[in-house]
Amino acid sequence: MKNFLSPLKLLLPLLLLPTFSLSHAAEAVSNTSNSNKLTCQGKMLNPINDICWSCMFPIKIGGSINLNYSNQEDNKSTPNDWFCACSKPTRAGVTVSFWEPTHLVEVVRTPFCMVSLGGISLKKQKVDASETADKADTSNKIQKLFGGAHKRGRNEQHEQHNAFYQVHWYKNPVVFWLEALLDNDCIEEGTLDIGWMTELDPTWKYPSLAVYQAPDSALFANVVAQAACAADCVKAATGFPFSKLYWCAGCHGSIYPLSGWMSGHFSEVQAAKLMVARMQAKMHRDLVAWRASGKDALCGYKLNPVMDKQNYKMAMTYPVAARKYKGRCCDPIGRSTLVRDSGKAFPYKGNQFAFQLFRKRDCCGAYKFKSD
Repeated sequence: MKNFLSPLKLLLPLLLLPTFSLSHAAEAVSNTSNSNKLTCQGKMLNPINDICWSCMFPIKIGGSINLNYSNQEDNKSTPNDWFCACSKPTRAGVTVSFWEPTHLVEVVRTPFCMVSLGGISLKKQKVDASETADKADTSNKIQKLFGGAHKRGRNEQHEQHNAFYQVHWYKNPVVFWLEALLDNDCIEEGTLDIGWMTELDPTWKYPSLAVYQAPDSALFANVVAQAACAADCVKAATGFPFSKLYWCAGCHGSIYPLSGWMSGHFSEVQAAKLMVARMQAKMHRDLVAWRASGKDALCGYKLNPVMDKQNYKMAMTYPVAARKYKGRCCDPIGRSTLVRDSGKAFPYKGNQFAFQLFRKRDCCGAYKFKSD
């Protein structure tokens, strides 16, 4: 009997080796189905209940008629002129200003987890039995290159960083696709559409590459520049942050570098709001997002490579839809999350986030002259 067991002990590791290889391959390519169910949570965006529509206020007509609700906040970009005129197409009318819901931004801990699309995961859920460990290793290397999962703490390569998040940027002109207003030049047209995913962007993973996208970030990598963000935090607590301190995101942290790594991780919601600000600044730098406020933007959008923070307000849609606090459910970029957002992050279903962005829109609400 002993003579029979001795060879079996030698063969047992060889018999178990394929099992371990496949299990490691499965882990390299994707989590198992059960783990994905645990880590990727979300729900379909409900535009009626999840979006705080009072954030569109105040609505100003002619620069003097102010239609407000619950004393909603506004910046000072609104022109004071009553009448306006535009060409291409030729039209004339009155100036109109409001806050338009234009973009939806997800901040996720799990790569390829689409929170606002029902919590579906775009990652491969299973590993084919025929897939080799080499293919799995290749997939793992690609994932490491283009983006990984949420991280906390310090590591050897990024000792100064203590958190990493992935971000999904959607175009969400909800007023148009709900058909609340049609054939109106003041409303952005389109449907809910994925505009950018940081999992496919190497600059989001590596801050050293993000510097090439925003070379001016090197000017603010010092104590003096970062200390100025304290003043931006105070300003955001009572209104909109300073436009000139464009490298700061108020109480949330520093907008630079334009990557998913961050230091000063105080809370999940604070980190998520910082990622929203960084992503929107990145879209402006890539000339994807444009400015829609100011007298020169009455007839159309204007290029704005350096984002003006005063042109945006945000409201959470997941895991807890924003509710009114002191009559408001929207906050400008940089406002402290200490009071409003306490309890918004929790285990299991409360560690992925989505925010609706409202962009200031100054427009010439005009009658179009038909040409023969």
